[in-house]
Amino acid sequence: MHKMIRKIALSLGRQVSSMARGATQVRRLLHGGYVRIHPSVQEALVEGRPVVALESTIITHGMAHPLNLSMAREVEEIVRANGAVPATVGILRGQIHVGLTDEELEFLASSKNAVKVSRRDFPFVLSQGLSGGTTVSGTMIVAHKAGIPVFVSGGIGGVHRDGENTLDVSADLTELGRTPVAVVSAGAKSILDIGRTLEYLETQGVCVAAFGESREFPAFFSRQSGFQAPYHVQDEEEAAKLIDSALGLGLGSGVLIAVPCPQERAAQGQVIEEAIQQALSQARSKGITGKDVTPFLLQRLTELTDGKSLDSNLALIQNNARVGSCIAVALSKLQKARRKRSQAGQKDMSAPQPVVIGGINVDFIAKAQNPEILGGGQTNAGRVRRAFGGVGRNLADCLSRLGQAPLLLSAVGKDEHLESVLHYCHHMVSQFKEKLCQAPLVCIDGNVPLSTIQYVCQVAREHQLAVCYEPTDENKASKPFLSDSWKALTYISPNLQELRAINRTLGNPVPAELPSRLEDAVQAAVALACPLLSHLQCVVVTLGAHGVLLCGRSLAGSISLHPGAHRQAAAARLCAAHYPAIPISREEIVNVSGAGDSLMAGILAGMLAKHDTDTCVRMGLLAASLSLRSYEPISPEISTSSVSQEQVKSRSWPEAKVWKMD
Repeated sequence: MHKMIRKIALSLGRQVSSMARGATQVRRLLHGGYVRIHPSVQEALVEGRPVVALESTIITHGMAHPLNLSMAREVEEIVRANGAVPATVGILRGQIHVGLTDEELEFLASSKNAVKVSRRDFPFVLSQGLSGGTTVSGTMIVAHKAGIPVFVSGGIGGVHRDGENTLDVSADLTELGRTPVAVVSAGAKSILDIGRTLEYLETQGVCVAAFGESREFPAFFSRQSGFQAPYHVQDEEEAAKLIDSALGLGLGSGVLIAVPCPQERAAQGQVIEEAIQQALSQARSKGITGKDVTPFLLQRLTELTDGKSLDSNLALIQNNARVGSCIAVALSKLQKARRKRSQAGQKDMSAPQPVVIGGINVDFIAKAQNPEILGGGQTNAGRVRRAFGGVGRNLADCLSRLGQAPLLLSAVGKDEHLESVLHYCHHMVSQFKEKLCQAPLVCIDGNVPLSTIQYVCQVAREHQLAVCYEPTDENKASKPFLSDSWKALTYISPNLQELRAINRTLGNPVPAELPSRLEDAVQAAVALACPLLSHLQCVVVTLGAHGVLLCGRSLAGSISLHPGAHRQAAAARLCAAHYPAIPISREEIVNVSGAGDSLMAGILAGMLAKHDTDTCVRMGLLAASLSLRSYEPISPEISTSSVSQEQVKSRSWPEAKVWKMD
């Protein structure tokens, strides 16, 4: 479960620091139903270990069975032997796979109807439940979404010969111009127009570097193409630095590392060129066009060169796998070293942060201009507003505005709303690192998966952490109470419905109907909270317009909120204290979605500031009243000035009414 916490933390952290992006992308891909990430790949990404993406078109369209299968297995083994994790990308029955089992490799290798899948083909292939091999373009897309920065291929596509007339240009080139992945290949396939391919890559803003001793741009089977690469890297360390710089700049374009075929197994240029011309002529006479051209030409080259081109093909693929995995390992070391330096620079003497674990939502609120909606297909004038919500985000937002600088751990989607969420939440996003065990307070909401809640409770028990659980709604309220995890909680903040659901889960007697009159609601809340106080310090029952009821142990005349006090006061009497809400007219209420979260955040902010219980609760009531009047779930007017001990003291408050519970 600790890996999931790390994943969630990185989901926001990648936007504001140089931390690895793997966990973010894993979460994003798994959130949709299109992708399956192999457990070994997922684990490596989460832990920041080097992963190498591998294409599958070479399996489905590049070689005949069973040679294609043995080649695929051997390439994966080379990647492992050099310290990286192979992630062959393929599509099986309408689902993208990142990392294949041996059975899945065999399925693709023996498939007779596999589709060649580039960017344009994904929607159709997935919607029809088809299987296919991903091209350089298709593999780059998946690798980027999975957070894999290095991808090994045989050779990229490019501008076809006579492309100035046919406009036959591979999607690999445009993908390199818009997808930030480093492609390690033996240059471009020699059947292409190498000069125009390099010109096109320049136009697309792709950084191209030859690998090794020469700047000569390789031509797949041959080490020489007659063209020079713009740049040159001597070894995997230099290549890794180049890739790291490109990724760090955030240019959005890829990098091409062109690796020549090993000298002893490279095909002679003149032999290959003559075979290419013959194969091209045959392709034209047969009317072969589009994506069928490359597989046809490669097959004819194998036949026309008596297998010499195939031998070179195998050699260069194996060599690319070795070089690419070494580059991935070097890049991983660079990134880890930078993270360590960054973390060392962040180790100051600042106080531990409270941690909030929960959801972030983007809400759209539509409100008609007239109180009555017109029927009959008529237009109803109104207004639509966008607001940022989610219980975890609301708590973190309000705590942040009250000077507590919380660490928010959440999962975010990589969509059009991500940047707006991060911009809106900039005041509470810091350099993320795992501070869970040092946190003075951990808040967690019911949107979080059960396994994560259980893990947090386990850590809390081991490190004596104060944990506040916000149940979120009646259906999610019982998650911690499905096991003994709840006994590690310190506070919970349910409403009456949620409190009843919790008791029902624990097997305690519950009322069939919940009362609405204040006196009856207090009586029901007291009865439902009492069984929980054998382990919890305080049950904060939100009562809507009636205010809030605190249930806990009375210490020095009031219910103590400070962590650990209930352990020291086991003999103290159980009490319930009711605090009325601040009066607010119906006309003044604009948004109710964040009032409860504001209430709890205000109480917790007061507790963290070591204020007395009355002050804490009234800070919460002040925060709630401001949010009720705001279009945003958490009012922007909430601050250390508007919600503070001084503000509480400056107002007149009704006395809290106290009952003995035992």
